[in-house]
Amino acid sequence: MKIAVACDHGGLNLKNKIIAHLNAQGHETVNFGTDTFDSCDYPEFALPAAEAVANGECDKGILICSTGIGVSIVANKVPGVRCAHCHDAYCAEFTRLHNDSNVLAMGEKVVGEGYALEIVDIFLKTQFEGGRHRRRVDKITAIEKKYCK
Repeated sequence: MKIAVACDHGGLNLKNKIIAHLNAQGHETVNFGTDTFDSCDYPEFALPAAEAVANGECDKGILICSTGIGVSIVANKVPGVRCAHCHDAYCAEFTRLHNDSNVLAMGEKVVGEGYALEIVDIFLKTQFEGGRHRRRVDKITAIEKKYCK
């Protein structure tokens, strides 16, 4: 699987751990930065990663900042992205099962490294359930078409 990964300075440590973890599993990662601890603006990194998922360049995306909130807001502005801000395994599983989320957002200062890697694994291995949930995701897509012009 090809996975877009991005962070700001507040998520750099966790981003690097996630990239190493994914590469060790045989995934291809695309690093959209940042790669320094210098203060930066998370939209500059979250946006191109989210766009790569939306346009099909990457299969999924993982975004990290201090809380996960800022990067999730940015990603959800991109039509075709359904970014879930998750800090537990249950939410990571069910956002894939029920929402067909294609981007995961986490906060480095909120979730520990070991649990973050578990969340990533669950998010990536869980398949969309479809059925009645397809109807709901289609309604989300219709909202995007109405407001994202």
